[in-house]
Amino acid sequence: QVQLVESGGGLVQAGGSLRLSCAASGRTVSRYGWFRQAPGKEREFVATITWSTGFTGYADSVKGRFTISRDSAKNTMYLQMNGLKPEDTAVYYCAAGSSYNYWGQGTQVTVSS
Repeated sequence: QVQLVESGGGLVQAGGSLRLSCAASGRTVSRYGWFRQAPGKEREFVATITWSTGFTGYADSVKGRFTISRDSAKNTMYLQMNGLKPEDTAVYYCAAGSSYNYWGQGTQVTVSS
């Protein structure tokens, strides 16, 4: 089992920045990611990272604005979000596992215009 706890969400003005954290515990898995779900919309992929290599991937909508990273010593994954837009407003979830089998509880990000 893997336990994931997100933190760092909040309210920010358009153009601002936030950094989300996802603390992981339990067994080690190779792939971690961030997803988000806006009101009335389906959950969508945001970014992914391979823990061992640091290889990353991003959704086109966030490429160049968001950066996913991990700190192996702290067993924590991050999502640095810059240049935030109102359309980034959503509940952000971290996930882990080869099929994203494990999920955190989510953290709300609200971007005001």
